[in-house]
Amino acid sequence: MDTTRSSPLARRRPLAALAAALCTAFLASACTGTDSGGAEDASAAGQDVTITFWHGWNQDNEVKAINDNVAAFEKLHPNIHVKVRGNIADEKSEQALRAGGPDAPDVVSSFSTDNVGKFCSSHVFADLGPLLKKDGIDPAKTFPPAMLQYSQYQGNQCTLPLLGDAYGLFWNKTAFAKAGISGPPKTFGELAEDAVRLTIPSGDSYQQLGFMPNYHGYETPIAHYLGQYGSTWFGPDGRSTVATDPTVTAMLTWQKQLVDRLGGFEKLEKYRTGFGDEYSAKNPFTTGQVAMSMDGEWRTAALADDKPDFEWATAPFPVPDELASTYGRGYQTGTIIGVANNSRKRTAAWEFVKYLTTDTDAVVSFANAIHNVPSTLAALDSPKLQVDANSRTFLDIARNPNSSTTPASINGGAYQISLQNFSFEVESGQQTDLKAGLTATAKEIDDAVNQAKK
Repeated sequence: MDTTRSSPLARRRPLAALAAALCTAFLASACTGTDSGGAEDASAAGQDVTITFWHGWNQDNEVKAINDNVAAFEKLHPNIHVKVRGNIADEKSEQALRAGGPDAPDVVSSFSTDNVGKFCSSHVFADLGPLLKKDGIDPAKTFPPAMLQYSQYQGNQCTLPLLGDAYGLFWNKTAFAKAGISGPPKTFGELAEDAVRLTIPSGDSYQQLGFMPNYHGYETPIAHYLGQYGSTWFGPDGRSTVATDPTVTAMLTWQKQLVDRLGGFEKLEKYRTGFGDEYSAKNPFTTGQVAMSMDGEWRTAALADDKPDFEWATAPFPVPDELASTYGRGYQTGTIIGVANNSRKRTAAWEFVKYLTTDTDAVVSFANAIHNVPSTLAALDSPKLQVDANSRTFLDIARNPNSSTTPASINGGAYQISLQNFSFEVESGQQTDLKAGLTATAKEIDDAVNQAKK
């Protein structure tokens, strides 16, 4: 787990998160509960109630921010006391939720949206839909579309968004000026051309690479690229569409062409292995090793601290040329939070979750403190947000109705791993028959989903 930046994403690098989701996928099919294990409590009558809240934050500013929100909640609800446990891994929370009992948490937050399908289908989290309706909260009018999508599964709103992450383009303005390029690319075609123009060879390597396209690159797994297409991953029948959705083939083809134009897979991989840690001042964009990068909103705070010796700016990540009218969209993910279905203090737990996720000041103060994207539409427009032009890029991406995410699945992120593994074979030249390979990948995904349902 990475712990060197102030964002939930520091703890869920794409492959690490997907691997964790795959490792626990079997639990979802082996142990399920019912949707009636929870109970009301006496907090509504003003009696004292203590609930437990488990989360994964561990950086000083993160812990202070969540504790400040807890204190603000307790001030509004003096009869509800919140016992907080931080730095809890998702796996430990999931085990405790399944086991239940007096030591289980009442409220849990998770850094991985890949867990939502498992949480909802196994009923370890309560469906919050009826509670939202009872309190007159319309989710569609409260949360950005992509965030609302990644917090539910097959109509079960078992979690809610608690801050988000949006992906955009970071570009080196100084390098662009030297290359005679006036502004950031808006389409994949422009991105490829600019990447070539910004690349400065140095022997069998690079003095500067315009853009690192490899799927093993920092924040460039195929799922993030496919977010620019709005790829659906699954059809209405629940079956994988990776073999029939033309955007997947288009993405694989475009990326492989760019890999070849920039010197080939082996040359790029050799250069990539020399990059410093993603969440340090040795990040390849910060050091000038790459002139453009796909990254999240947290990078703005890191760059402000690290002070690279060039001018930089942010923009939405480019979109496919045929979808130029959707420029401004981006891939989104984030932190989710839910109420334990077996909690005997569900009324108090819901009041706490409702406060953290829908109170505008609570959402804004948390976003300001840990440099993440606010997770409600009202918070995105709040004058209390501390943002500059570079940070505002990511707020606009979060608002954009074309922005997308990866859908929840009963076996977590296993389907993403299947396509990711195939994408590695394509970019390296090991697999050239996209149709056959994607057909096999779709079958692998469907077989794994069917197995998880048994």
